[in-house]
Amino acid sequence: MSRLAQTHGLTDIQQEILSTVRDFVDKEIIPVATELEHRDEYPTQIVEGLKELGLFGLMIPEEYGGLGESLLTYALCVEEIARGWMSVSGIINTHFIVAYMLKQHGTQEQREYFLPRMATGEVRGAFSMSEPALGSDVSAISTKGVKVGDEYALTGQKMWLTNGGSSTLVAVLCRTDEGHPEGTAPHKSMTTFLVEKEPGFGEVRPGLTIPGKIEKMGYKGVDTTEMILDGLHIPANRVLGGTTGRGFYQMMDGVEVGRVNVAARGCGVAQRAFELGVSYAQQRHTFGKPIAQHQAIQFKLAEMATKVEAAHAMMVNAARKKDSGERNDLEAGMAKYLASEYCKEVVEDAFRIHGGYGFSKEYEIERLYREAPMLLIGEGTAEIQKMIIGRRLLEEYRFQG
Repeated sequence: MSRLAQTHGLTDIQQEILSTVRDFVDKEIIPVATELEHRDEYPTQIVEGLKELGLFGLMIPEEYGGLGESLLTYALCVEEIARGWMSVSGIINTHFIVAYMLKQHGTQEQREYFLPRMATGEVRGAFSMSEPALGSDVSAISTKGVKVGDEYALTGQKMWLTNGGSSTLVAVLCRTDEGHPEGTAPHKSMTTFLVEKEPGFGEVRPGLTIPGKIEKMGYKGVDTTEMILDGLHIPANRVLGGTTGRGFYQMMDGVEVGRVNVAARGCGVAQRAFELGVSYAQQRHTFGKPIAQHQAIQFKLAEMATKVEAAHAMMVNAARKKDSGERNDLEAGMAKYLASEYCKEVVEDAFRIHGGYGFSKEYEIERLYREAPMLLIGEGTAEIQKMIIGRRLLEEYRFQG
């Protein structure tokens, strides 16, 4: 284990899980990540290994066949996995947001039907809020769910589904206006539907099409897709929680878990960038000595390590707050904002330390340099985080004039 980003107060079980995951990352992910990433190849063998480790059931309660671990344990595992290859952590993250939403908000029948198979990785989850025209403005979604007898017909277009092709269960946020009078706030007329589908691309079930993978500058390997709904029929018992109009709250609860996850990814990528930078600085010689002995490089390493440590501490704090049952949107927003910004800066400093070789695809830092920007926009942009943080601070520090 490295000197940086240590987490105090972990149980023996948590330490054992983390040690196992770190060992898996060092042996099974880091040696192949760059090659798979350059080919934009789905990491099938790595995913099978994660299934065997039980990681798809990490936060699913033991009664449903999972390990019943905390958000903190999950976030620390994500940090380790992202240190190896950030795309792999994305494969797990969307799965867990859906599992978490089912655990917190699903009916007993929905939990019993989905969670045991999600724990083994047999059912793989994805979730879908965003649409081509709205970005972070979730209240403006236009995809509709219309009641037809004892079913709903879903119509619309969704965007940026991580695991859109490989998943078999998608939690989809739609607008459902029945029972909501004219003038109802937009977020009170949204519903989450649990949509089952076959993995793959094209028309994966009648009325549901996954057109194909979106080509991206980084975050490769994992499939990011659109989703087209054209009168897709969903039975009423696949409304998450059994009641319409609760979708916005359910999704926001899931996104708080997702934001801790993105913070953890930022921490993992930054750690790896620091490891690469500090190692290369001791191997590369200029003016008769390793560049690590030049004060300019030592200053860079000092700043990088401090950022790694600070981001990790904020991420751990946000996870522990959620685990305690308290509201954590402020802490999750701060952790996601800081960790993603610091990740970008640490990666860039490691890139600079590598000099011309940082620009070469032979060196791992080139991959990290393309991956870090995704964290600035995933699960809500930095600007959205600052809006959330600002509003919450004004609630907490309301002027008592």
